[in-house]
Amino acid sequence: MQGTETTLDRDYAVRGITRVEGEGSLRLRVRGGVVEAARLEIFEAPRYFERLVVGRTPDEVLDIVARICGICPVAYQMTAVHAFEDLCGVVIDPEVRRLRRLMYCGEWLQSHALHVYLLHAPDFLGYASAIDLAQDRRDLVERGLAIKRMGNQLLTVLGGRAIHPVTVRVGGFSHLPSRDQLDVLRPGLEAALAGALETLELVAGLAAPTFEREPALLALRHPTEYPMNEGRIASTDGLDIDPRHWNDVFHEEQVPWSHALQARSANGDAYLLGPAARLALNAAVLHPIAREALDRSGLADAIRRNPFLSIAARAIELIDVCAEGLDILAAYRAPDAPRVAWRAQPGVAAWSTEAPRGLLFHRYTLDESGRVATAQIVPPTSQNQVAIERDLALFAPSVLDLPQDQATHRLEQLVRSYDPCISCATHFLDVEVDAG
Repeated sequence: MQGTETTLDRDYAVRGITRVEGEGSLRLRVRGGVVEAARLEIFEAPRYFERLVVGRTPDEVLDIVARICGICPVAYQMTAVHAFEDLCGVVIDPEVRRLRRLMYCGEWLQSHALHVYLLHAPDFLGYASAIDLAQDRRDLVERGLAIKRMGNQLLTVLGGRAIHPVTVRVGGFSHLPSRDQLDVLRPGLEAALAGALETLELVAGLAAPTFEREPALLALRHPTEYPMNEGRIASTDGLDIDPRHWNDVFHEEQVPWSHALQARSANGDAYLLGPAARLALNAAVLHPIAREALDRSGLADAIRRNPFLSIAARAIELIDVCAEGLDILAAYRAPDAPRVAWRAQPGVAAWSTEAPRGLLFHRYTLDESGRVATAQIVPPTSQNQVAIERDLALFAPSVLDLPQDQATHRLEQLVRSYDPCISCATHFLDVEVDAG
């Protein structure tokens, strides 16, 4: 297409968007230069985890929900375990709490490093894939893999294995690592911190596409620490609620073009989760090393406005979790026991934590025998779907005058900015943008 026709009616059929987790499609319809429809279509078969946990004990649930995602299994375990402990009045040892944060640090490390270096950086640097990037800039890919490997090592030591960890239990852990096992991690984590600082220098110098908007950003907010397992649900437009009460303000709905439920606020509005939201609401409680790096970059406001700069937000969080992880290792004192005794009781168990991609909400009802009767699991990507569709509609007019291949690349890059975890198996997204 050439001339004015390219700015009025456009039909894109762009298949095979790579470098995202899962299978789906995106359709964008433009008429007269106006976007009439932008749809993130998720067509993977339902996986029924909310039914699989029915009839199970809380500890069984922890092992089952870890299988929901190979990239963020800790998020599912931590959300569930905090929900059950809250219902049953379980008070864990402070050192166990620190080890859980360290375990979450490991997950953020491996997830963010994967996204920054292997999924998103190739867009900015002009490569079709991380394999192509490695041919010219092997040093960058090796740095990303080294940081990711450190995250995997933390999960192996604390969780028993790097994928689908098995040690998390209500009341603590099934067993704890020795002091020697933890001490061995320090040199690698120090190297990862140095790599994370270099990562921010790299991404701060990348040219991001021009796109600014003022989204409603949502995340946990904590008064004294960067939020992972605890905090209140807050937003940039004034929301402040208990982490148990997600259902009081938000709801899920089915749309014809997606097997995944979409989440909206009570008034039907979109909201956005993830690293940019966490930074916007919690920059003041970043680790001092990360806060200094953020201030030095001068990117705080741009990260909030421009979704393409989520790559910088992830780099800052890499710094934060490395620095906090080192502090936890330095201060750790082994508790008397890996877990405390507890007794299941009937009632509603609900909680929210911060997965790498944003707020994750779980709600379970336990029956009189202490087994799950119902379950609700609301992952970050289902909550971000509406915001992704909205941002694509807002961004599309700015690329309609570009050649089709360039416009396509920009749309693909925008989708990747949110690091959508569509599923845990296949890693591609079909995008069809049509207008005629």
